[in-house]
Amino acid sequence: MSGPLLETKLRVPRRRRTAVPRPRLAELLGRGGESTLTLVSAPAGFGKTTLLTEWLAAAGEGRSVAWLSLDERDDDPVLFWTYLVAAVRTAVPGLGESAGSVLASSQPSTEAVVAALLHDLDAVPGEVVLVLDDYHVVSAREVQDGMAYLLEHLPPRVRVVIAGRADPVLPLARLRARGELVEVRAAQLRFTPEETGAYLTGAMGLPLAAADVAALEERTEGWIAALQLAALSLQGRADAAGFIAGFAGDDRYVVDYLVEEVLQRQPDDVRNFLLQTSVLSRLTGPLCEAVTGRNGGQAMLEALDRGNLFVVPLDDRRQWYRYHHLFADVLRARLLAEQPDRVRELHTRAGGWYERTGDRSAAIEHALAAGDPERAADLVELAVPALFQGRQEATLRRWLEALPDRLFPLRPVLNVGYAAALMQRGEIDGVESRLRDAEQWLEIQPRPGTGTGASDRCRSPSGEMVVADEAEFRRLPGAIALYRAGHARILGDAAGTLAHARRVLELADEDDLVRRGGAAALLGLVHWSSGDLESALRWYAQGMSDLDRAGYSADVVGGAITLADMRIAQGRLGEAVRTYQAGLRRAEQATPVLRGAADMHVGLADLCRERGDLDAARVHLRASSALGEHAGLPQCRYRRRVGLARIRLLDGDADGALDLLDEAEQLFTSDFGPPVRPVPAVRARVWIARGEEGRALGWARERNLSVEDELSYLREFEHITLARALLARYRSERATGCLRETTALLARLLPAAEKGKRAGSVIEILLLQALAEQARGDVPAALEPLQRALALAEPEGYVAIFADEGRPLAALLRAVAKQPAVAGYVRRLLAALDTTAAAPPVRSGLIDPLSDRELDVLRLLATDLDGPDIARRLVVSLNTVRTHTAHIYAKLAVTNRRAAVRRAEELDLLSRSRGPRPGGVAVPGR
Repeated sequence: MSGPLLETKLRVPRRRRTAVPRPRLAELLGRGGESTLTLVSAPAGFGKTTLLTEWLAAAGEGRSVAWLSLDERDDDPVLFWTYLVAAVRTAVPGLGESAGSVLASSQPSTEAVVAALLHDLDAVPGEVVLVLDDYHVVSAREVQDGMAYLLEHLPPRVRVVIAGRADPVLPLARLRARGELVEVRAAQLRFTPEETGAYLTGAMGLPLAAADVAALEERTEGWIAALQLAALSLQGRADAAGFIAGFAGDDRYVVDYLVEEVLQRQPDDVRNFLLQTSVLSRLTGPLCEAVTGRNGGQAMLEALDRGNLFVVPLDDRRQWYRYHHLFADVLRARLLAEQPDRVRELHTRAGGWYERTGDRSAAIEHALAAGDPERAADLVELAVPALFQGRQEATLRRWLEALPDRLFPLRPVLNVGYAAALMQRGEIDGVESRLRDAEQWLEIQPRPGTGTGASDRCRSPSGEMVVADEAEFRRLPGAIALYRAGHARILGDAAGTLAHARRVLELADEDDLVRRGGAAALLGLVHWSSGDLESALRWYAQGMSDLDRAGYSADVVGGAITLADMRIAQGRLGEAVRTYQAGLRRAEQATPVLRGAADMHVGLADLCRERGDLDAARVHLRASSALGEHAGLPQCRYRRRVGLARIRLLDGDADGALDLLDEAEQLFTSDFGPPVRPVPAVRARVWIARGEEGRALGWARERNLSVEDELSYLREFEHITLARALLARYRSERATGCLRETTALLARLLPAAEKGKRAGSVIEILLLQALAEQARGDVPAALEPLQRALALAEPEGYVAIFADEGRPLAALLRAVAKQPAVAGYVRRLLAALDTTAAAPPVRSGLIDPLSDRELDVLRLLATDLDGPDIARRLVVSLNTVRTHTAHIYAKLAVTNRRAAVRRAEELDLLSRSRGPRPGGVAVPGR
């Protein structure tokens, strides 16, 4: 949706001429100024939209209003957040660039979009009111979770107003308990007797006696829709009292009765217009003319507006309208009762108009409503590329699931699109069967198209093939091969991935850069999984080059992570640094900054840590934190926590490191890449460092690791971790069997790593061999592998891999320091080792310490006080408390109050002002 129709979703509806001032409700809404959420919840016909329109208009200037009118099509996470961000941009020009950047990326997760939106909203200097009207149409769990996160972290100057027919699936009880929820419900929305009188005799100009007004108020119980219908029916009647006495019953009966009364009083042309256009969710003159087959559509809409016939204007130019929902429901029911044979025709006309005007989404909806699945299938097939580009997989899935199964075997392009949609959501059941069904048609060419988008058809023994998108049909062989390669990759079938990816390169045209790039990248990942890093780098770099030429900049920035990981495995730290720096430049040069910038900082931080520049490492982690996780790819969330955990280890905060690694494991995503450094293995190394090698050996047993395993690159990091655990057990218990197993495992690991040219692993294995020989008491035997490790490590500037081993390595380093070839490098390592040994055993573990005022707020967060009580205790505003709380959450790397208190207790922040806590553990492990 775009252009004028999108504008109608983002504009505050016009004030109605018949609106009645309701100061009691305006005062109630005004109380929400210090609240996170204002909820206006009531059944249809209670004036929710009108109330909000009048309240916002009366409030005047001084605040920015972002309004979003929702409908059933918006129950798609990507569409919902796209429209919400568009509403924010409409309210505050220039706002929402970060969120827009995430939505434009290839992997716009809800969490990343919401985090980016919060980052944007936090920069707004003035008050912002975000109104979501008709929110009851939203049911997608992903949207509800995103909204809950938004409300939990809402900046203090932003207020959310939700209007709908039912309570949203949001944490209302928690907000209510905190005093952060203002509620306006049907009981408050009902007209009082005074408001009923003002509406009937004032706004509607009816000459009613006080007794008649009272009777209407009693019969309708202040229900505004019924009062409006009654007022329309009363216009021109001489016997008002008799009419008022003539209806009674429940709400549905009253509405049916009164709508029938209103319709019967309309001329035939007006009545037919109302019934026939009831199939439309939004109304504009040309569209109404196309549906009714009559001229004068715009004039009719304006006349209905003037006559208060339940037409809601949607823009200031009087071009777009909609019927009141309740009125529309009754009109559609009446249309089905009176003209059932015309419903299909009316939807078909509407779909044709939308198709001609370029709104394919609305055209599809009307084709489905018309019961024309063939036409809907044509339109969906043509829409598939744009839907994937816009990451609207949920909408695509909804449309595909609405089509009958019989259509797909005869529509190869659409069937492959369905397979791709399944894979996008991580589903693989049914993918291969759909690809096979499509593949059977590849030997049959459709006849040349007409250029009008009409389907082309060909015969085969199984039926008649239908193709709507000829260009995609020509690319189908490469597409099928690519999806088969991805399918095989998900299943862990390396041979299948290689075969199908190579097939893509045979089938895809030279200018089909997206498919060729995807295939080359998959080839690189397969070679990486096998440990053939040279081939992996060559293929993956080619894939990124193709995608770069195709304009997929965000994917290229994300690919820098994989390329850097491969170079780190090769021991080429300098090339890895340059890869991340190039990715960072690429991300920052774009406007807005490309998603992935935060990942580049995380990668650079870890490389700086490895090279011994801890100050630079912290700078990069702070930069990543400042950008927010919305500026990163899905991997950023877990990679950043692993990076922070390593810094916590250097600060002596092993408990904090383990907490971060627990979070990282929950957030882990490989994105098709091999898990060569699994988070549980990193956690096992922390256990070893704090003297809990028994837990590490228990982890090894759970993973079925042993010194006799067949070796593979995918488990190399785990096997090296097992060697560390066995060596630690020997040191603590002098179990000679453990030392024997350690040396045997290392002796097998070394040639495998050398053969794969994985210098990063070779350096660590040689270092462990030196430490094992030292533990055996054979220092001369320890020096040979240590010297080899130093020779490999010095050109790339390795520091942490040696310094993290602590004092046991110091004696060996001093023994080799006399050799001129490595003397300078060894002195640097000894200095780093001394610094590590002399570092405070434990710090707060925070990159950015809490201020004194933030510590005051934190201590009160640990009590039962709610936000307003904390504000009163500190003699500050609630907004100030919210600001401090947001800063506390960011610095503690948590997302809620309970987690903040738990983290503070772990860091001993609640019992002291500032400074390090006593005690702690020196952590020599990596």
